[in-house]
Amino acid sequence: MTLSPSPVPFDAAALDRLMEEAGLDVLFVTSKHNVQYLLGGYRFFMFDIMDATGLSRYLPIVVYPKGRPDLVAYVGNPNETFEHELGRLWPAHLRLRARGSVDAMHHGLDHLSKQGIRAESIGIEAGFLPADAFETLKRARPGARVADCVEVLESLRAVKTDVELHHLRTASERVVEAMRATFAWLEPGRTKREVVEFLRRQQTDRGLVFEYGLITAGKSFNRAPSDQRIGEGDILSLDSGGNYRGYIGDLCRMAVLGEPGAELEDALAFVGTVQQGARAPIRSGATGEDIFAAALPLTAGVREGRIGFVAHGMGLVSHEAPRLMDDGPIPYPARHRFHPLREGMVLSLETTWLHPRLGFLKLEDTVAVTSDGCEAYGDGARGWTRAGTPN
Repeated sequence: MTLSPSPVPFDAAALDRLMEEAGLDVLFVTSKHNVQYLLGGYRFFMFDIMDATGLSRYLPIVVYPKGRPDLVAYVGNPNETFEHELGRLWPAHLRLRARGSVDAMHHGLDHLSKQGIRAESIGIEAGFLPADAFETLKRARPGARVADCVEVLESLRAVKTDVELHHLRTASERVVEAMRATFAWLEPGRTKREVVEFLRRQQTDRGLVFEYGLITAGKSFNRAPSDQRIGEGDILSLDSGGNYRGYIGDLCRMAVLGEPGAELEDALAFVGTVQQGARAPIRSGATGEDIFAAALPLTAGVREGRIGFVAHGMGLVSHEAPRLMDDGPIPYPARHRFHPLREGMVLSLETTWLHPRLGFLKLEDTVAVTSDGCEAYGDGARGWTRAGTPN
């Protein structure tokens, strides 16, 4: 199926430059998030949750030849013709006939052959390509160099558009709204599992897709939903991801059943001080190293328990470019730590204090880099919320 091409919804010239630097002729893009990005926000509703179908899986593919956006192809499921009828697919070349991973790859390869596209070096998303589809590609193009293109696509997405920033702001604000509603509902005797389920419904009611809810209660550091009951005087942390149109809102807020007392007030205020210190140097042209140079000295004086600080990029993925640290919870190289931050990049800042007497204390904030500073998304409820009271 071939139609006149529509405007390309991303910076094709930038992608071509990145491909040139990586020595890639063509990309086979197969992750849901990058397919969504290249298709201008489109994600097929039918397989948004589960990929399995029959004996195989749904495998969308965007085939992108360097310098030829007019030859971009999209390989999808036959039911995506309904979406095409609504004008939601921009590529001129649509192959909406794939029922599994192997035939999806065959359609992509056939497009290369029929269009005469040079493919001596092919970029794939190695972590997002099934083994049977990869073997099909290798058999069809035995002489081609096949390389991982995840970092190429991540670099393309690092600076967010105004639409993306809106989605991230919306996701963040609604996650915090859902947390506030959950804290207001909370009362002694509720289980951690019940709290997370209530939070899930609150996020869903606000138009988010609930992804996860990490929760601690009392002095325990265990963050899994469970049948542990929350008692009077307990502190509670909610660290949750809520997805809005593919973009993640990921924040952590604290509550207490009762009054926090001076020591708890001081402890959370200290965590907030580290968070604010980390924000201070953020602006276009600053580096990730500037963030750590501001935040880490503030944690050095802690004598009780363990305190840690993390900063990472976020967007369609909870940890993406700019990647600022190689010793954080997710293993990846800190390729961007000493590179200038750019306006439109979005960062998550996290300070966690595992206090042996008080319990688990954490704040996680989302900030967008601006020309002269940063703008926080979902920045409410950063102190102690008194659970069980309107807020």
